[in-house]
Amino acid sequence: MSANAATLTAARLRARTGGPDDGPKLLEHIAGWTLVVVVAMLVTQLGLL
Repeated sequence: MSANAATLTAARLRARTGGPDDGPKLLEHIAGWTLVVVVAMLVTQLGLL
């Protein structure tokens, strides 16, 4: 079995659970939602809603 075929086979056998694949994307997601919450708090405090 060639190295390329072994890599493809290993990729197919890996279980996909729907969880995060790596740290930076998770960090971006958390930072984005934190920004949303901060803007919502600011809008509420200023009485713009």
